[in-house]
Amino acid sequence: MKSDKNILVAFILNLAFSVFELVGGIFTNSVAIISDSLHDIGDAASIGISYFLEKKSKRQPDDIYTYGYLRYSVMGSVITVLILLTGSVLVVINAVHRIFDPQQIHYNGMIVFAIIGVAVNFLAAFFTRHGDSLNQKAVNLHMLEDVLGWAVVLIGAIVMRFTDFKLIDPILSIGVAIYIFIHAFSHLKEALDLFLVKIPEGVEMDEIKHHLSEIDGVLDVHHIHIWSLDGVQNYATMHIVTDGDPLRVKKAVKEELHEHGIVHATLELEGKDEACSEEHCHIHTDCGYHRHHHHPH
Repeated sequence: MKSDKNILVAFILNLAFSVFELVGGIFTNSVAIISDSLHDIGDAASIGISYFLEKKSKRQPDDIYTYGYLRYSVMGSVITVLILLTGSVLVVINAVHRIFDPQQIHYNGMIVFAIIGVAVNFLAAFFTRHGDSLNQKAVNLHMLEDVLGWAVVLIGAIVMRFTDFKLIDPILSIGVAIYIFIHAFSHLKEALDLFLVKIPEGVEMDEIKHHLSEIDGVLDVHHIHIWSLDGVQNYATMHIVTDGDPLRVKKAVKEELHEHGIVHATLELEGKDEACSEEHCHIHTDCGYHRHHHHPH
C-alpha cells in the first residue's frame, strides 16, 4: 500500500536525520541540538510504531477480528499524538527554563542544521501528505511540526546571528509547541470519539431517519446504531418496519445509507404487527410508535 510506504519513507528520513543531528549536536557541543535530536528519535520511534500498526490495519477480517484490523491504525494515531503532546509540554518546560537562564547559542551551526532540518522534514511531510486514516494524518502532523519547528529555528537563528537577542529562541519554541499541542489535541479527541463509538462526524441521525422513512414501504426505522472503525468507513445497524417487498426495501435503504457515507449496513426487517424483541425499544416510547400508527406517506 502506498500509504504504508510513505510512512516508511518518513520513518527512515526521520531516524537518519535524528542520528545525524545527535552526532552534530555532540560535535558542536550544542545542548539544544542534542535535546532536539532525542525528541526526533522519539518521533522516529512513534512513526515506526505507526508504520507497523498501519500495515496491520490493512489485514482482512478473520475469526478473531471479525471487523478487521482498522482500529490498529487509530491506535497508531493515539500513540503518535500522545508522544507529540508530551514532546510539546517538555519543549515548553525547557524553553521557560531558557528564558530565565539564557544559554550561549552556536548561531552558525544552528543555521546549517536548520536548513538541513527544513529540507529533510519537508521531504518527509511531502511523502505523508496524502492519507485518509487518523494514523496517517497524525504522522503527517508530526512531519509538519518538524518543518515548522525547523523553519522557526532557522528564522530565529538568522535574527539572533545579527542581534544576539537570545530570548528569541525559547519564545519561538513555546509558540510552535502551543500550536502543535492544540492540533494534536484535536486529533486525540477524534481518535477517542472512535473508541467511544460516537456517531461519525458529518452524519446526522435525524436526517437519516427522515430520509429512510420517506422510502416507499418503510413504516418506521428504530434501534439505529452508526459508528466508524477508522474515521473513514462508517457502519450501521437498524430495524426497519415495512409492509413492502423486503428485497426492494432493503436495496432502497442501503442505497440511501450509502448516500450518507455508510459503506456497510446490517438491517433487520420487521412486519408492521411484529413486536420488537429489543429491550431498548420497550424503554423508548418512540420505538413503539409504529405498533399502533401507520407512517403517513
